[in-house]
Amino acid sequence: MVNIFERLTGKIQFRFKDRVSAAKILAESLKDVIRKEDGDIVVLGIPRGGVVMAYIIAKKLSARCFDVVIPRKLTDPDNKEHAIGAIMEDGTTYIDQDLVRLLSINEEYLEKEKKHQIEEIRRRNSLYRNLPQEYDFQDKTVILVDDGAATGATVIVAARSIRNHAKKPKSLIIALPVTSKETAMLLKRESDKLEVVLKPSTGFRSVGQYYQDFTQVTDDQVIQIMDDKNKS
Repeated sequence: MVNIFERLTGKIQFRFKDRVSAAKILAESLKDVIRKEDGDIVVLGIPRGGVVMAYIIAKKLSARCFDVVIPRKLTDPDNKEHAIGAIMEDGTTYIDQDLVRLLSINEEYLEKEKKHQIEEIRRRNSLYRNLPQEYDFQDKTVILVDDGAATGATVIVAARSIRNHAKKPKSLIIALPVTSKETAMLLKRESDKLEVVLKPSTGFRSVGQYYQDFTQVTDDQVIQIMDDKNKS
């Protein structure tokens, strides 16, 4: 299936209908990967869009565990949509040092931004997961899912936190519908396996360009998914 999309995107730009459609396609490509894995599968979604996809993938793969993992971008002081790195609640941090130097961002701003984003992680954690819960990755295959990766900052920092966890996974698979060629190279170094539906392209501008419907996912939608998960 993946090869079909690779051939297709060589001629025209393929676009997923929405995150649900992308998740179903990604789940099919992951089935071949996990056949080679022994033991339990843990599927983790990065909020917000990655949670929608991860929940579908977890059900398609009959994974025993589905959860969220919450990284946050560290942002450029002059452009809050622009990531200069990312952070996890446990303090795991990824910084694009070249970008920080280029933008002349000082250490004082970075420390303030780290504290701000950790506070936001805690807010989201209380919303989505209700109570603190320890992750247990011991001897498990972890599949880390997002709806795409531009700079890859949040995926990288989440991957590093997972791999450095006291209860380390047996293997870590990063699973995405799409990413850039440059980011794919970074993500391969952060995982045991990178699974991407669409062949990484040098023409990548944004994740949204590969979706017909890329409507922002809300907190309420994530909360509903987590409620459904807890009832099942």
